[in-house]
Amino acid sequence: MTLHESLDLAHGPTWRNRLALAPLTNTQSHDDGTLSDEEYRWLVARAQGGFGLTMTCATYVSRLGQAWAGQLGISDDRHLPGLTRLADGIRAAGSVSSVQLHHAGRRSDPSVTGAPNVAPWDDLERNTRALTTAEIQQVVEDFAVAAERAERAGFDGVEVHGAHGYLLCQFLDGRHNQRTDGYGGSLEDRARITFEVLRGIRERTGPEFQVGIRLTPQGNGIVLDEAVTVTGWILDSGLVDYVDMSLWDAFMTVDEEGDLLIDAFTSLPRGLTRLGVAGKIRSAQQARWCLSKGADFVDIGRAAIVHHDFPQQSDADHAFAMAPLPVSREHLHAEHVSESFVEYLDAGWPDFVG
Repeated sequence: MTLHESLDLAHGPTWRNRLALAPLTNTQSHDDGTLSDEEYRWLVARAQGGFGLTMTCATYVSRLGQAWAGQLGISDDRHLPGLTRLADGIRAAGSVSSVQLHHAGRRSDPSVTGAPNVAPWDDLERNTRALTTAEIQQVVEDFAVAAERAERAGFDGVEVHGAHGYLLCQFLDGRHNQRTDGYGGSLEDRARITFEVLRGIRERTGPEFQVGIRLTPQGNGIVLDEAVTVTGWILDSGLVDYVDMSLWDAFMTVDEEGDLLIDAFTSLPRGLTRLGVAGKIRSAQQARWCLSKGADFVDIGRAAIVHHDFPQQSDADHAFAMAPLPVSREHLHAEHVSESFVEYLDAGWPDFVG
């Protein structure tokens, strides 16, 4: 298997290679969640740069779940024209397209949403209230309707954001989610909403629509053993075409014996379901190593910001690696990174912008 070997999935189009653009927060959208020219150029440039899958940033499925100003939305039909333009642009560049569907839950921004945050449990210190059972069903519906909207816009698929401490990940938090309505307590019940979301999307979209999910291996109340169990359930369910494991560091060990985190997931039976990994993959050699460990594809994040054509560069030069950080504003602008995105990087990612 090589990085530039095509990848077939159970549903939808073949990816031209094993390199996916990671879903990256960029704060470039308009205040109402509609697509900006800057965000269009940022994403289409990555498609033109050779990525097999080009994915949006986390895109809110309901206004109540919006996490930050400048976040892309898919919660309303007013978002459709921009999303359609984006899907058309990615397709014209030869890449498969996906929208990452997102609800931030207790990590939403009340100053943006205009309402208190919601979560699986009450948290008075964070002005967060517990969702009712009926509201949980509405969240499931919001994800399904958003997927329908993505399909109407012409996207090839969606990825459900179940990682990084956002709403679906919050339900998996065994420390806090002790609900008694079938959505908390046992691991099976804490995972229930995730499976309902995936089933809802499958039932409401066509047979050639690709569905993936991003998961977290540990942290935010999730322990590794439970993450492995849930990942195994999803891989075995037939509900998704791929699982995207956000490992934070794809090369990290998990114990004193030197066992690798990546092995805990690539060793799982997966049938026709594909498994991808993300986390500090910044060179062609590192990406190939992940494939050698059993991953079907890799997500490229920071290296894709610095090099819109990382796939093309890594195909031409098997030793290609991301330029050293920090990089200049001028370099980033030349890579179709807008000034607002540069400001976000400069404020939140130390030593990225020089």
